[in-house]
Amino acid sequence: MGRVTDASKLPAAPEGVAHPRTIRSFVRRAGRTTTGQARAFTDIGPAVLLPYQAAPLDFHAAFGRDAPVILEIGFGMGEATAHIAGLMPEKNFLCCEVHEPGVGALLKRIGEQGLGNIRILQHDAVEALEHMLPEHSLAGVHIFFPDPWHKLRHNKRRLIQPPLVARLASRLAPGAYLHCATDWEPYAQQMLQVLAAEPQLVNTAADYAPKPHYRPLTKFENRGLKLGHGVWDLVFHKR
Repeated sequence: MGRVTDASKLPAAPEGVAHPRTIRSFVRRAGRTTTGQARAFTDIGPAVLLPYQAAPLDFHAAFGRDAPVILEIGFGMGEATAHIAGLMPEKNFLCCEVHEPGVGALLKRIGEQGLGNIRILQHDAVEALEHMLPEHSLAGVHIFFPDPWHKLRHNKRRLIQPPLVARLASRLAPGAYLHCATDWEPYAQQMLQVLAAEPQLVNTAADYAPKPHYRPLTKFENRGLKLGHGVWDLVFHKR
């Protein structure tokens, strides 16, 4: 997921809600859709964009075939998404992102690279997960570089928290995986603690995992590495 810069205020969470609706997989960001991205919405969008519906998604109807489904939450400008989908044509990728320029950028990549195994849901992934994805239906989940919400008072807005991880785990098929990555060490530490505490999941490493071969180094990540920043990958399997 690309960096979020709009730290707009969120309403107070209602009492007694385990995973309040104020925690979302996104924050609205400013940005301009280019002419090429707008054209991709027209040319590629009808075949790739899926409408949100409060009912289980028919994967076969959505992709036109039966194949393992990988959910990606927040794909930024779609660079890594297109790369991974190209490496794994035998898998289907259901990708959630609300940032319109990012959606347009991925649609453009899909057209340029001829990728037929990506579908995009331009909707909050937390809500889609709750209503559209049946239990045990996913072969994997990718969450790359979610907003770290650096300030302590904003940590509660982080995506990776116990109730969401439990829900993600329930949607994974036995043996399926959850792969998270972050370049913010305090968030990596929280991710490790939260994922390790989820009884449905088991770590594939002693703590942090080596970067899986399929996750590319993005331009953003390369800049950070040149500045001496670390990147932490966490890969857990469903028991």
